[in-house]
Amino acid sequence: MILIDTPLWPKHGTVWAHLVSDASIDELHAFARRAELPPRSFDLDHYDVPVERYDDLVAAGALPVEPRELVVRLARSGLRVTPRERRARRHDASL
Repeated sequence: MILIDTPLWPKHGTVWAHLVSDASIDELHAFARRAELPPRSFDLDHYDVPVERYDDLVAAGALPVEPRELVVRLARSGLRVTPRERRARRHDASL
């Protein structure tokens, strides 16, 4: 299932939500392609989406959840990239 949390995260003059799948990264990418999200908005286990896209993504089928529930469901699915893994992957990518 595709989940989207409440847009709460400020950056670049707007607030952002996270779009995830609790089933597979392939499902997430397919939804993002249909919604025409830019590939650059993908961050290892989620897409960052501006508040301006929130209603569109819910209308397209994303289930709104609170941020805590999103993290719990993503972790339970085995798809969550932990902060430690995120730092390591970014370090590896910069080499």
